[in-house]
Amino acid sequence: MFQTRRYQYCPSCGGQIVYRVPADDNRERATCTVCGAIHYENPLNVVGTLPVWEDQVLLCKRAIEPRYGKWTLPAGFMELGETTAEGAARETAEEAGARIELQDLYCVLNVVRVGQVHLFYRARLLSPQFDPGPESLEARLFREDEVPWDEISFRTVREALQRFFADRRAGQGYPLHCADIA
Repeated sequence: MFQTRRYQYCPSCGGQIVYRVPADDNRERATCTVCGAIHYENPLNVVGTLPVWEDQVLLCKRAIEPRYGKWTLPAGFMELGETTAEGAARETAEEAGARIELQDLYCVLNVVRVGQVHLFYRARLLSPQFDPGPESLEARLFREDEVPWDEISFRTVREALQRFFADRRAGQGYPLHCADIA
């Protein structure tokens, strides 16, 4: 089970944090021993796209840790003030320099052990020209048989790609996939 202990000191007053179950709650929360503020620790959203050009998908080679040098879909942490769709489009522009038409939400993958939810949208590339940003060593198109499966960065990326290719082979559309990653 995932259990975080992000806080040691209160972001509001600097007082010592203890973890306890507040009145009318059922979980331990970061609670300030000085001002009494309760700080909630919630999952982070990772948003991205599965961009397609004809029969190929776009992958980016990571220029940052974790998993430097491994291939990934363009994705990253959602920012405050943006929707999941806006965040996915922003990450695609930042990491791949790709112009896209955003399509439907495709995968929702819960990664409970690290406190994350990964959301991938299908996207249609408007051009096969890319200009990768500083977080990517390169951006490249791959047919299914060319995907460097042993060099995929994260299990969520592998899961989204495998589901996409299976759906495409089945020829019956692209339903929304929801799964838990153990």
